[in-house]
Amino acid sequence: MIYLNGQYMPIEKAKISVLDRGFIFGDGVYEVIPVYSRRAFRLESHLQRLQHSLDGIRLPNPHSGAAWTAIINELIARNAPQDQYLYLHITRGVAKRDHAFPNPPVKPTVFMMSNPLLTPPAALLASGVGAVSAEDNRWLRCDIKAIALLPNVLLRQMAIDAGCAETILIRENEFMTEGAASNIFVVKNGKLLAPPKDNLMLPGITYDVVLEIAAASHIPHEVRRIAAVEVFAADELLLTSSTKEVLAITTLDGKPVGTGKPGPMFARLHKLYQDFKRDVMRQPSPLPPGEG
Repeated sequence: MIYLNGQYMPIEKAKISVLDRGFIFGDGVYEVIPVYSRRAFRLESHLQRLQHSLDGIRLPNPHSGAAWTAIINELIARNAPQDQYLYLHITRGVAKRDHAFPNPPVKPTVFMMSNPLLTPPAALLASGVGAVSAEDNRWLRCDIKAIALLPNVLLRQMAIDAGCAETILIRENEFMTEGAASNIFVVKNGKLLAPPKDNLMLPGITYDVVLEIAAASHIPHEVRRIAAVEVFAADELLLTSSTKEVLAITTLDGKPVGTGKPGPMFARLHKLYQDFKRDVMRQPSPLPPGEG
């Protein structure tokens, strides 16, 4: 079951106009929300990130926080899995083809669907994954979770063509930003390094969780710009996302990262993440102020 413009329906019955600006221009934003034990994880943080994206493209939010919460909880209830991930997609709506915003504004298109949340299998955790590197040739507003993802698609396909899982992006041949579909952490001499949240990367919720876990567990860590040479000389590389959780990258451009096997930082963070998921993610989250 999906949600489309105020209605819940089977996905096979969902239809939108070919003049929707999301279809014509990629004019819209999206959000991905993990659900554990039928509870949306850090919903307030995801809705704040959604608002940041909407503000970035000058699109008024079609719903209040309370309305979003009600829609999301209803969609979770209408789908069977205990663990899900919700894909939320908002476009500027249906209008004649003109680059300028519709004037007067039209009603935004709001779509949401649920899929089972499948975590990485044990074999992948044990082996790690491969990655390739590439020039980050995307636009300068990567902090907006825009639906126009063709650059990310092409960059991720580079990894798939090489038999790898991810592409690590290097901006101007100088510093790392993120992965094509994930955040990237570097480990060197026992310290966890993370790139800063700025306009050149998407601020991941899992990224936040990993840094919180590191701080709570007294793991040495630093948030700063990471030079490209540090990526290629890393003892360990980790990728994080809502669906991949924490994964070790064990090869980069066909060469081993560190020992070529998942390292001690990965082992520690993965265990701490699983503990956090059991103790925190699967528990009810406090409602934002005014939504109780």
